[in-house]
Amino acid sequence: MAVEGITLVERKDRAASSPEAGLLRQVLAYSGDLMLVRHEMQKGWVGAKHSHPHEQLVYVISGHIRFTGGGKTFDARTGDSFVVPGDVEHQASALEDSEVLDVFTPFREEYADKK
Repeated sequence: MAVEGITLVERKDRAASSPEAGLLRQVLAYSGDLMLVRHEMQKGWVGAKHSHPHEQLVYVISGHIRFTGGGKTFDARTGDSFVVPGDVEHQASALEDSEVLDVFTPFREEYADKK
């Protein structure tokens, strides 16, 4: 029985996209306030420098990434997490095949299902 306002999102039912070579994005559950996004990065992938108004929480499920933002550069590995404040220019790269979960607040309209 579903509780009103709670919806199960099964990973198998969510399509993935490849916005850049070496990056696979899968938007999972989201509401108007939060969005959960799974990213798979191939070793050697280097993301474009960018910023967005959304606050971002990053959790490395597996692998090893390098992150640059807010005047800092560091490596994050399996089990590590960090927060990226909104409007901070940042960039990530994959030092090995990696899987990352990102939580955005508020949700990213450009990632949401188009209805």
